[in-house]
Amino acid sequence: MNEKLLQYLWNFRVFTNFNFKDTEGNSVEIIDFGRWNTDSGPDFLMAQIKINNVTLAGNIELHVRSSDWIFHQHTKNPNYDNIILHVVFQNDTDIDEFKLKNIPTLELIHHIDQNVFGKYEKLLQESQFIACEDLFDAKKIPVHFFEESLLKKLEEKSLEIEKDLLRFKNNYEAILFHSLSYSFGLKVNAQIFKQIAESIDFTVFNKIRQNKTQLEALLFGISGWLEKPEDPQMQIWKREFDFLKAKFELPAVIIRPKFLRLRPPNFPTLRLSQLADLYHQQQNLFSKIMEAKNTDDFFFIFKDVKASEYWDNHFNFGKISTVDQTKVLTKDFIELIILNTILPIKYTYHKYQNEEIADEILDFYKELHSEKNAILDGWKNLSLKTKNAMQSQSLIYHYKNYCTQKNCLNCSIGFKILKENNHV
Repeated sequence: MNEKLLQYLWNFRVFTNFNFKDTEGNSVEIIDFGRWNTDSGPDFLMAQIKINNVTLAGNIELHVRSSDWIFHQHTKNPNYDNIILHVVFQNDTDIDEFKLKNIPTLELIHHIDQNVFGKYEKLLQESQFIACEDLFDAKKIPVHFFEESLLKKLEEKSLEIEKDLLRFKNNYEAILFHSLSYSFGLKVNAQIFKQIAESIDFTVFNKIRQNKTQLEALLFGISGWLEKPEDPQMQIWKREFDFLKAKFELPAVIIRPKFLRLRPPNFPTLRLSQLADLYHQQQNLFSKIMEAKNTDDFFFIFKDVKASEYWDNHFNFGKISTVDQTKVLTKDFIELIILNTILPIKYTYHKYQNEEIADEILDFYKELHSEKNAILDGWKNLSLKTKNAMQSQSLIYHYKNYCTQKNCLNCSIGFKILKENNHV
């Protein structure tokens, strides 16, 4: 057993039974197993459990042995402050810290079939990009495959947005703010940025959007970066944040973004400053997005967005950089925002009033460039090249939802391959 395998089993719920009990004998119901975090910090984020008729929301940390918590020195790390459950393969020692905080420990050794270890190792040894790689022929792609796959993705994303709308009283502007925050966080900080956004009552954010300094102060303060100001500008942000906390009676919440494995232009400091500038510049942002008729309209909205002057010669607080340059949004970054946030929300907002919206949204995707990533490189190696974002988004969605899950019998490409090779 290793920690990577344990995370895999937890993520895919590979257990012989789900009658979980903590090490004290209390029944533990896992309402939401959380989202697998492959970066620094807790292993699973935004989870929910129920124990002793109390529902808890937060993060879950996994270890092979409970003593690994001590060995990995998590105790004084603030990234682990919101742990609600410690999951271990074997409970070899009690952790005093968990007992003091009433954090349960769940041991999995009796919930895992020993045969699964060998099966998992076999899966890890799989070298093919997709299961049908030896039979695949780009010419066998069904007609309208790209359109149908992308619409499936849009509909799934739309259902997620509608769930959020129920949580936030049908406030599309708030949902746009949360979704944009997610996109600005990129892969490493997406969930964290969304948590920061959701921790702010959007009416408060909306009231101060004419004051960019206050917008930054609010985002930086919640991120825990203003506790010890290191220069005059940080002192200004701290003063504004303290004022906002008192005026709007803001809760004492700290949600720390990550810097690990990020290039300086993608540091969360810059991205949150750019997010603040976007809302400062565009006072009617939601309306402009909904009224956009083509991709040029979208690019016009984002083209002048930049981090504040402080960040011209900084990447982090208090540390002057040798590079002095305005930190603007690149065209590639704007396209990612359009693909992952703007178009799904525009589709959701119009889909019940405009019968033509699906075709209109597909046209937007066709106007945008194909992304570049490892998944698309895999398709390219099979002689399947993408011409635009509609095709690339479709293939990414199909790979994640069909190919990686070996869901070949429900795959339109797989069906065509099987049919033609077996003369059905």
